[in-house]
Amino acid sequence: KLEELIQELCPDGVEIKRIGDVAEVGTGSSNGNEAEDEGEYPFFIRSQTVKAKNDYEYDEEAIIIPGEGGVGDIYHYISGKYALHQRVYRIHFTERSINTKFAYHYFRAFFKAFIMKKAVSATVTSIRKPMIQNFEMPVPPLGVQSEIVRILDNFTELTAELTARKQQYSYYRDSLLTFDNSVPLIALAKLCDIGDGLHGTPEYNDNGEYYFINGNNLSNGRIVFDAKTKRISSDEYEKIKIPFGETLLYSINGTIGNIALYNNENIALGKSAAYFTVTSDKLLLKYLFYVLQSGQTMSYFEKNLTGSTIKNLGLKTLRDYKIALPPLDVQNRLVEVLDNFDAICTDLNIGLPAEIEARKKQYEYYRDKLLTFTPAD
Repeated sequence: KLEELIQELCPDGVEIKRIGDVAEVGTGSSNGNEAEDEGEYPFFIRSQTVKAKNDYEYDEEAIIIPGEGGVGDIYHYISGKYALHQRVYRIHFTERSINTKFAYHYFRAFFKAFIMKKAVSATVTSIRKPMIQNFEMPVPPLGVQSEIVRILDNFTELTAELTARKQQYSYYRDSLLTFDNSVPLIALAKLCDIGDGLHGTPEYNDNGEYYFINGNNLSNGRIVFDAKTKRISSDEYEKIKIPFGETLLYSINGTIGNIALYNNENIALGKSAAYFTVTSDKLLLKYLFYVLQSGQTMSYFEKNLTGSTIKNLGLKTLRDYKIALPPLDVQNRLVEVLDNFDAICTDLNIGLPAEIEARKKQYEYYRDKLLTFTPAD
């Protein structure tokens, strides 16, 4: 249908228009600290996260992009009343020949490459108004724009549905790990040895046989080794090793809550990760693995973080935290169910991440093809 529309409506190419000639471009006047938890209107800040306010600045259809932070990577579409941070841009089209949703998809496809060409370094840290105004886009007939929007929205809606399903599994996990008062609450210090890694910098050795791990090496239940992972020699390892058995690792500095199960001894640990080694025969390590990822646990930890710029979760908070401890047979059954949930939610080959990634790649492939036009003479 789209090919037929193009042949019928614009067989000789399409007009290219400069954004500054067809749209209003400007920033908001709100500050980030004006967000309100129960606000009535969307409040766009310099983040993918949308907050809320009880008053609005604009009532329109627009594209929203941050002027700082996430430059070229964060885009929002809005139709209605909203508030805007003072370093976030709105692009409101004044020419009726442009479908704003079409422009939204076009910006997502090509705007970052455009601003990167204007960068004097490898990254762009901020956007200025003329950069947006000088961006150009094709303007095919509205019928063609609408059909492209329909196709691309189908992809994004499916991806959103898959992401929501992942959130649904997290809800089920938290429900399964919520117990009544008949289940005792026990402090983790009574169930585990809990400590953190080296408070300092070891002597690195590119040919060392041991890896030096920090919190950023933990992801989706696994330790991630990459080109940036440092190594240490066996002599250095003997100075700083932690007595691992079957162990759970948890990030406690900067990014809180990254987690991994590990039962080998060829790693040493940095201070940004804590270790949990079970000492009680009443606790399954895999059960603890899921408890530490639950919404209840994360909410408690977030309320007990220290530090201003870089957040830190202290060992005392970990040791004092009380978890529900049902009988071992109940823990085993919960682990079986949650293992299935975990595979669906985190397995990069068979689960939702694989399906979401496939849909994103499909979207990007068709988006780039559908939004490429021959300019009119």
